Amino acid sequence: MSVGSELLLEPGAAVETVEVVPGEVTARSPTQLFWRRFRSDRVAMVSLGFIVLLVLVALLAGPIVSLLGVSGPNQPNIGALDVFGQPTGPSAAHPFGVDELGRDVLARVIYGARVSLEVAFIATGIAVVIGVAIGTVAGYFRGWADSLLSRLMDIVLAFPILLLAIGLAAACSLGKGCLGGLITPGQVTLIVVIALSSWPYIGRIIRGQVLSIREKEFIEAARSLGASNSRIMTREILPNLVAPIIVYTSLILPTNILYEAALSFLGVGVQPPTASWGQMIADASGIFNTAWWYMVFPGVALVLTVLAFNLVGDGLQDALNPKAGR
Repeated sequence: MSVGSELLLEPGAAVETVEVVPGEVTARSPTQLFWRRFRSDRVAMVSLGFIVLLVLVALLAGPIVSLLGVSGPNQPNIGALDVFGQPTGPSAAHPFGVDELGRDVLARVIYGARVSLEVAFIATGIAVVIGVAIGTVAGYFRGWADSLLSRLMDIVLAFPILLLAIGLAAACSLGKGCLGGLITPGQVTLIVVIALSSWPYIGRIIRGQVLSIREKEFIEAARSLGASNSRIMTREILPNLVAPIIVYTSLILPTNILYEAALSFLGVGVQPPTASWGQMIADASGIFNTAWWYMVFPGVALVLTVLAFNLVGDGLQDALNPKAGR
């Protein structure tokens, strides 16, 4: 029967014709629904734009610094200091001022973004891989495996991250470091400490999700068809964990950025002369009353970055929530 033709209920009795306009009702894929919800959140979209811009600035730090015409992040310039040898504030030659060695603060803020994002992304990626793997195994097998892995998470969470980092930095600062030189004070130590202390958070969340998913009908159907445990975990359960993994990864990232800044502030993170926002704030603490710009600009960059990641994480959580009413 063609669209728009007459429907006959009885011989000789015709009813009104019903016309269906093609394209009036269209189904949307989960990706389209997610993007529609996320795009309607203007705050999240602006924050995402800021993060994209920040990543581009970090990747193109060298060309941007050259384009701005400022000196490199580790290049001292005694001529930029005042007649008393003190750092000078923002000017045409140095928009963010200089530090006590005459190094350009704008260049150091730009290069500091590279360090913060690199540490945060690598450490978060390692933590997510470990947390998802352990959480999936604990939630799927339950029993003694769940008890053992859950207690392991509790033990790791009991360690204070700052004291752990200080202890590792102190222990690995002598000789060739720890583990045959694999762990030495600096960026590698930051990544190891942050990753080891972050994975239990997402591991617990994934474990709870797997405990619920493993009781679903499609999992029972896969078992009845003879699917192995590894196949069920990788082909059936893991695809259903994509949404929570994305959301909680975006929420862990800003926390790890703060961890990097805090550890660098304490002197156990990124080592001089490499630029780091936390280290710059620590260096400026003694001269803040006369050189406010040296603390304000890296501090503002840190606050805006963490805020942007948090707002994007909130937007992703709302957009990936199937009960959202947008």
